[in-house]
Amino acid sequence: MPQPWLPPDGVHRTSRTITVSAGMFKRGEFRCPAADALKARGYRPVEAVPRRREWLEHFSLGPFMAACDGRNAGVTGGPVPARPRTAPLHSGLRAWVEHGIERYDEAFPPDRSCPLSEVPEPWAYRYRPPGPQTVRAEEYRFTVWGRCLASADGTVRELRLPVHRIGPVPPPEGFVAAAALVLAEGAPGALPERVRIVEFALFDGRTRQLFAGSRADALAYYREHGPDALNEVLNGQEYRPGASCAECAYTGVCPALRAAPGLLGIEGEGRPRRTWSVTNGRNYRVCPARDHMRRLRLPTADSVERTAAAERGRALHAYLAHRHGHGVLRPCTAEVPEQWVPDGFDLSDEERVLGVHLLRRHAAVCPLRYVKDGTDVRTEPRVVRHDTATDVVVIAQPDLLYRDAGSWVWRETKTSVTDRRSSPGLLERYPQLALAVALLARGDLGGTPSRTRIELEILRPGGADLEVIDPFAPVHRSTAERILRAMVTEWHQDDHYPPAPGDSCGRCEVARWCPETPADQAAA
Repeated sequence: MPQPWLPPDGVHRTSRTITVSAGMFKRGEFRCPAADALKARGYRPVEAVPRRREWLEHFSLGPFMAACDGRNAGVTGGPVPARPRTAPLHSGLRAWVEHGIERYDEAFPPDRSCPLSEVPEPWAYRYRPPGPQTVRAEEYRFTVWGRCLASADGTVRELRLPVHRIGPVPPPEGFVAAAALVLAEGAPGALPERVRIVEFALFDGRTRQLFAGSRADALAYYREHGPDALNEVLNGQEYRPGASCAECAYTGVCPALRAAPGLLGIEGEGRPRRTWSVTNGRNYRVCPARDHMRRLRLPTADSVERTAAAERGRALHAYLAHRHGHGVLRPCTAEVPEQWVPDGFDLSDEERVLGVHLLRRHAAVCPLRYVKDGTDVRTEPRVVRHDTATDVVVIAQPDLLYRDAGSWVWRETKTSVTDRRSSPGLLERYPQLALAVALLARGDLGGTPSRTRIELEILRPGGADLEVIDPFAPVHRSTAERILRAMVTEWHQDDHYPPAPGDSCGRCEVARWCPETPADQAAA
């Protein structure tokens, strides 16, 4: 039996209307099911803590929508609703918006056979259930976000959903069903005869039709796929700390976001709440603009992001994660299947063969030799802590956490195509190890400290190295504190993320959006 949905302590209900945006049906790693349920049900923190927002706009699709609104002002026959927030745009985001507008115009040229125009107000569907309701809602309200268009006579409605790129997997059926319901039944305006929902990619102008049919078809589609999906949204109980914590109103009452005051070793009150990872730190150290544009999730250049070595490394990690986290719990052996490459990775024959050699070396140091059952293993877990001294949500994702006799071990796995050993200074070379030291030394993962340690596994064609780091050793703790402080101090005070053009531009995966990048160095 599922547990009854209960709000956490420290919140109160401020509305009797259940308001659900279609985006909540998408779920995904960047959404928190519990936060969506609280927001939909009208719960707000009892003690809301005012905080400063980011100076620059950080929602990369918002400015595109605002630009479209501006173009349609005075054309739609009514006032265009103002976007809820406007903020200065980073130069890279401005370039992305201009690019997106061009691709949008190419994707949707005027159709004289069935001309559509933007509606002055997005549609919303309202439903007042009869009789007593178990969730005690006086009204349900469904909303959509996107470009809303209709024919002059109102018989046709179309919703165009902006995305960065068209992904390999279409959105969940529940999401499409909720959007179809709003188009079929939403106000204002006369109800349509036909509705259509289409995704379009700002990156390359590609489109994907998600639904097209009569109003009756849309209602039937919702009846088939919508109610169960709505139930999941309204009864979400999983708190999923991560990137969404930066803008979340419930961090102060979240039972899953653990506080770690002073984790980063700096102080700074009154700054915007942000998220930070070692990857952010590396990007910022090379170029502040690069870090900001990566955070905006602007499309990256495959020629830089998906090099042969990078793809092989990611494929190896995916193979090991699946091998360690699924099926029978037993140590890896040297018997590696020739077709080991997981779906979604495209490796050359040479890289496939090299991968087999490296995976065979892993068998000698496989951590599953130490575990008793599945509760002792966490594959690629997300470790999230809130440094309340700086209001920074720190995100780490070790390759593996496993428990050895009650003590947690943090394992990172790297690959090398040579057998040449590196010089000392592991924490400097791999800053994620410094963050691991800071977390384990505080006892943040629990368990007994007797065998708590960090392991760096380096797979080489000739064998596997296993470096062991004691997080309680004073020299490691002081080194880790110095490394983290150096990575976050300047970033924490930065509001503008200026470009730092130089030799790194030719290796930057988001250089095409940066106006400071020389034209001959921007990878496609």
